[in-house]
Amino acid sequence: MTQFVENLMNRASKLNKTIALAEGTDVRAAKAAEILTKKGVCKVVLIGNEDEIKAKFPEIDFTGVCFDDPKTSEHRADYANTLFELRKAKGMTEEQALNIITTNNMFYACVALKRGDVDGVVGGAVFSSADVSRAAFQVIKAAPGISSVSSCFVMVPPEEFKYKKYPAYIFSDCAVIPYPTSDQLADIVVAAADSAKKICEMEPKIAMLSFSTKGSAKHESIDKVRTAYEKVKAEHPEIKVDGELQLDASLVDSVAAQKAPGSEVAGQANVLVFPNLDAGNIGYKLAQRFGNCMAIGPIMQGLALPVNDLSRGCVAEDIAAVAAITALQSVKD
Repeated sequence: MTQFVENLMNRASKLNKTIALAEGTDVRAAKAAEILTKKGVCKVVLIGNEDEIKAKFPEIDFTGVCFDDPKTSEHRADYANTLFELRKAKGMTEEQALNIITTNNMFYACVALKRGDVDGVVGGAVFSSADVSRAAFQVIKAAPGISSVSSCFVMVPPEEFKYKKYPAYIFSDCAVIPYPTSDQLADIVVAAADSAKKICEMEPKIAMLSFSTKGSAKHESIDKVRTAYEKVKAEHPEIKVDGELQLDASLVDSVAAQKAPGSEVAGQANVLVFPNLDAGNIGYKLAQRFGNCMAIGPIMQGLALPVNDLSRGCVAEDIAAVAAITALQSVKD
């Protein structure tokens, strides 16, 4: 476990938060519950039947871990009513709401979060990203002032990374909005700034990426980045952001001096906002595979309450790291 992740866990341990792991019957979530509880990172609620989970994983120490079985929970009727009230305008019946609450652990966990019984939710080791997003969007919804929920990856570079100026970087959006409008790009910038502060404890310096730097090329996709940049500067003058910037101008001092002299972000960026999901997804995977960066996420950003996704190829330690981040995100400004 890297020093950065250990620091995340140490910070989370001081908050006394309760995090629900929606996939209690998966060995990775069960093991993560053990790790989180033994390290005192947060109180863990495994969603699933306690007897079934303990019988399935006799090698795991569940001391201190809480369990909540949607099929028998004393909350199921209240949770079903909450879901019905949230979705009745979309045609959901009371019977459908009860069925979802008792059979879909992701929706159950999100309603528990909505009602304040937990402080955050983590899922996605078994559930698809679409399943996680659907529950989050339908139950939790976007934070005030944010119309577009997006995602980020926390990228932890290796010690030998040539241009390393920070212990971690935020890459956004890499998982949710395929081709954002200029308004959506502006939302991504604002949400990514919040992620940098809450997750990494760093003052965000945001580069809005493109294949152009400060007018070096012309294209409608560049115009979209520029429009989003102007909107962020007008509505959030406190955010340090610049665009459009190429990647090298964002990270490398010598290139920044040549291509974007006078920029307060160029050469110093710790948040990279990609122009679309093609670039974002490819970019984080290149950093992960070619650059040997640790990729934590996708972390959802812009939600009213924290719900986070996982890669289905994750391991228990990944889930534990995301749970720690979820606890940190739950702190109100």
